[in-house]
Amino acid sequence: MLIAFHKPYGVLTQFTPEPGSSYRTLAEFGFPKGVYPIGRLDADSEGLLLLSDEAALNARLLRPDEGHRRRYWVQVEGIPSAESLGKLERGVAIRGRNTLPCRAALLEPPLELPPREPPIRVRKNVPDRWLTLEFIEGKNRQVRRMTAAVGHPTLRLIRVRIGGYELGALAPGKWIVLTEAARRRVLTAE
Repeated sequence: MLIAFHKPYGVLTQFTPEPGSSYRTLAEFGFPKGVYPIGRLDADSEGLLLLSDEAALNARLLRPDEGHRRRYWVQVEGIPSAESLGKLERGVAIRGRNTLPCRAALLEPPLELPPREPPIRVRKNVPDRWLTLEFIEGKNRQVRRMTAAVGHPTLRLIRVRIGGYELGALAPGKWIVLTEAARRRVLTAE
């Protein structure tokens, strides 16, 4: 079984609460028994999260050598230049190692999404802009570290695609069991 879930902001990608944490967990969303998350999204990130009861899917979808692209919409502080986007695409140094090359672009036209609860940090004199980033690796807080490395801290982060499967209109906090056709789109390496 393969499930697509639109993880809302403030939810941990685990079923067990962290001691002392105010974050919610996956346990409150009524998933079938025996499923577990494939990969992670930080509590302060939103978007497409896959869950499954098939252990082999974890390695198949997460190993960079398998080539499964993940696409993110990233709201950053400031307006990145072509030079900054080029640095992201070539890879940036994070914790002593370079990230793999990726695709990076300004979203045109800029996105108009409903506000997040709680709202993002807004600075009156600093504009913000939405980017799209697409890559095949996924290290801990990688997107946030990449945008910060080029001088544009992440304000909001939404994963919108894995393989050939897009989050689409699935509402935050909702999940669906994927059809065979949707499953094939997830497994498409692209």
